[in-house]
Amino acid sequence: MDDHPLLISTEGAVRVLTLNRPQALNAFTTGLLGQLRAALDEAASDAGVRAVLITGAGRAFCAGQDLSDPHIKPEFDEHSGAVDPHRKPKAKDIGNLLDHYYIPLALRLRSMPVPTVCAVNGVAAGAGANFALGCDLVLAGQSASFIQAFSKIGLVPDCGGTWLLTRLVGRARAMQLALLGDKLPAEQAQAWGLIARCVADADLQSEAMATAQKLSRMPTRALVQTREALDASMALEFEDALKLEARLQSQLGYAHDYLEGAAAFLTKRQPAFKDR
Repeated sequence: MDDHPLLISTEGAVRVLTLNRPQALNAFTTGLLGQLRAALDEAASDAGVRAVLITGAGRAFCAGQDLSDPHIKPEFDEHSGAVDPHRKPKAKDIGNLLDHYYIPLALRLRSMPVPTVCAVNGVAAGAGANFALGCDLVLAGQSASFIQAFSKIGLVPDCGGTWLLTRLVGRARAMQLALLGDKLPAEQAQAWGLIARCVADADLQSEAMATAQKLSRMPTRALVQTREALDASMALEFEDALKLEARLQSQLGYAHDYLEGAAAFLTKRQPAFKDR
């Protein structure tokens, strides 16, 4: 059993969440998924947290769903490890797993009241890849890769993959990734626009932390509403996007951070942002 499948620490105003099942390439179990969602909820409610950084322990970020988890594992013959040839394996309702674990987690991540950064160290496969891509900024080490592994086991991309992939890389490349399930190296992922930045493996954690720390010093509410506006714009007509911008600017114009930012600019000093 995993004693500590998720490590939680804080550096300044950055909450760091580290997937910690390195022996299983940090594959998701229901236990880890539940802890991850709870940790995001706690970070969201902590006024001292102004950015979240997510990464993985060991040589992988996350290999996706652990197929040995009882919630998803078909019944296998105990002796041979193969499907029992004398009876049909008992089916598992994978949709139930998504309803209770992945959907709440993906929605929590996408609605965080602070910016989120993901540092992808090594492979990010299946739901692990799409969980990473759900973060606001994704950095990956040069040896990292992204794999939409679902088609190889007869499933469709989940954890937001069908929504995220088309918006990040377009339909043609999304189809290529989802249908073929081939490995996409980090450098190519950056070239395609799937991630923000590919960096040297040795620099990944420091670069990701520097990015998270920079975000934590910025006007948090404005950053989060920028995410809201960009996501919404995908489904809006141009005029409706303009109206959304006006509504958000109206709200932000009365907030502390705009007044502080404008005053700091005019007086040539560093601003001290506080809004969340």
